[in-house]
Amino acid sequence: MTLLQAIILAVIEGITEYLPVSSTGHMIIGSTMMGIQQDEFVKLFTVAIQFGAILSVIALYWKRFFQSIDFYTKLFVGFLPAVIFGLLFKDQVDMLLENVLVVGIMLFVGGIVFLFIDRWAPGGTDTGEQPMTYGKAAIIGVWQCLAMVPGVSRSAATIIGGMTQGLTRKHAAEFSFFLAVPTMFGATVKSLYDYIKDGGELTSEHLQLFAVGNVVAFVVAIIAIRSFIAFLSQYGFKAFGWYRIAVGGTIIALYLLDVPMQML
Repeated sequence: MTLLQAIILAVIEGITEYLPVSSTGHMIIGSTMMGIQQDEFVKLFTVAIQFGAILSVIALYWKRFFQSIDFYTKLFVGFLPAVIFGLLFKDQVDMLLENVLVVGIMLFVGGIVFLFIDRWAPGGTDTGEQPMTYGKAAIIGVWQCLAMVPGVSRSAATIIGGMTQGLTRKHAAEFSFFLAVPTMFGATVKSLYDYIKDGGELTSEHLQLFAVGNVVAFVVAIIAIRSFIAFLSQYGFKAFGWYRIAVGGTIIALYLLDVPMQML
């Protein structure tokens, strides 16, 4: 993987991590189109640059992270289902990460859901700060587990999960951002530990790619979060639904026609 390819993947990560379009799915698509060999370091890189995206949430909402212990305990409750599910099904999830067809199908199906989600789960009304209970946090955490299938989208699953619990789009999105911090940090640490444990090496070139990737992901994610909140509050999910259908449908068609994605 070259430095330019790393920057492109980091831009994809920064744009898509907090949008309901699946960052993992888009990075699989991007790396496939660029012909990047899916070795263990590339898999680690696509997870590790999430750290930059994590820092963007902390930078934008830093005051919220100094609220109370209750804020952190609810995040822990929401984070716990992903820990349990991830430990139980890690090998199966890793296998899915190499399958671009799964990404296409999940993007397409999720797009159809998005066309109707504002009717199925309209959420609450924006009447100020809405209370997050431990029960709501746990249910949203269960929804988050769906995102381990590439193409589903972590932010989509958790935002929809929040809306089913009566949160507005804005408050559901913000809790999704907060929940991303322990979830993505845990995934990054676990992936790095597994990589080193299995004999993987981190050269100076690797560290340079990590550094550049995280900086790019941080800057792009800040812009994406600010834009997304305003757009989602005003327009809802339909635009994302049509986008997912278009991208997912294209991937499925190319797969069925046996067209190598590197030719795009």
